[in-house]
Amino acid sequence: LQGDETLRPGVSETEFLSYKGTFGDEHTGKLDTETGSINVKLEGLGMTKLQSCFGKLRKEELDVKNLLKGSNNRLVNMQHILVQQIEKRAEVLVVVKERILTTNSCSVMFTRKQQCTFQGVLRLLGLLGTSIKICAKDVNSFEADSDVSLEIPSGTVIAYSVLELEIKTTGHFNICLQPGTIGGFESDSVSTSESPDPSVTVVDGKINDHEAQGDMLSSSHQNGSQELELAPLAALPQATRYALFRKLQETLRDRSALGCIQCVLEEMCCSKTVLKTVIDTQLQVPGSSFNLTDVELDSLTGSGQSDVPAHLGAAHLLVSAMEELPDETLSILSESRPDFLAAFDTLMSQLKESREPSSVQSLPAQLQDTQLLQQAEQLLGSIGAMLRRDADGVWVEAGNADGVLLLVLGLGVRGLSLLCTGLL
Repeated sequence: LQGDETLRPGVSETEFLSYKGTFGDEHTGKLDTETGSINVKLEGLGMTKLQSCFGKLRKEELDVKNLLKGSNNRLVNMQHILVQQIEKRAEVLVVVKERILTTNSCSVMFTRKQQCTFQGVLRLLGLLGTSIKICAKDVNSFEADSDVSLEIPSGTVIAYSVLELEIKTTGHFNICLQPGTIGGFESDSVSTSESPDPSVTVVDGKINDHEAQGDMLSSSHQNGSQELELAPLAALPQATRYALFRKLQETLRDRSALGCIQCVLEEMCCSKTVLKTVIDTQLQVPGSSFNLTDVELDSLTGSGQSDVPAHLGAAHLLVSAMEELPDETLSILSESRPDFLAAFDTLMSQLKESREPSSVQSLPAQLQDTQLLQQAEQLLGSIGAMLRRDADGVWVEAGNADGVLLLVLGLGVRGLSLLCTGLL
């Protein structure tokens, strides 16, 4: 930290527990068999034993309240060589919250013993009626013992817990107090063509301001080309689009069926042999109501083209996006009307094109309806995002949402809305 004052938050010590344990097992086996003139005997013995004694253990716990109080308004020295090395390697600074130590010398002992005996007897009895008798006997024995002892000195830390630090580029930092909260270094605000997506590099980064909304939803290098790949769905015959839309919505209620469809479409896209086979039959998913007639398949696959048609690739992309969404999201989409899907897709496009909130007046006409606007809030909420609105505008806050899920939801809604074109 910057400044000369040393933080002394205080540490409390308590007696934790006394530990001593012995674990072991023993196995024996014997096999004795005789066939004709051959007799085989096999015996085995195995034993393992683990004994550990830690004696009395001591627990040291940091006074977090005093740490928060003492570190208030203190800054991390971002020019310190250690801080720069940790930031460069994308590692995390932590504070040790508590630790368990030994109070005296401890021992861990492991003993293993193995023994095996093999005995074979071969008897050659009278040949051609003679009284000659030959007996051959072979005995082999194998033993293996191992004994390992480990001494642990007094004052050794055997367990600990930490609190991660979330460090801003300015040197300000927060201590992550909630269990499971992840810390890290904030990325530079100046972006370049080689800079990674902030949603990936900023650990626990939450997009809760209007300016970040455009970065969160745009990411054209991530989803722009995928949206173009979905465009061929709108060029399908209306009957095919309607059949796909209706049957996809039915399948969204069954994740296993959805996964099966994704696998079938992937094989169709990757294998011309599979594609030709499916063209000559029906696309059916066992255990679900999803199937396409020959006419619908011809429209989707291009009536036997040697190359994978764009329509099929678009359908595969749409189903793959759907499979990544949570069950609650799929349930909402399975009951969404075409007019809502088109309006939600328009809203996402508006928010993506601008870093500022969209005005209430610019909302799609369907979302002027309170019920449909609440459905939009529910859909975003199912992935952890929030649709905020006030008298001046509407915007999206990522909250606990994964930035990737927002992009995937956008692709899924875009694909469904393309299938709905002309069906409103």
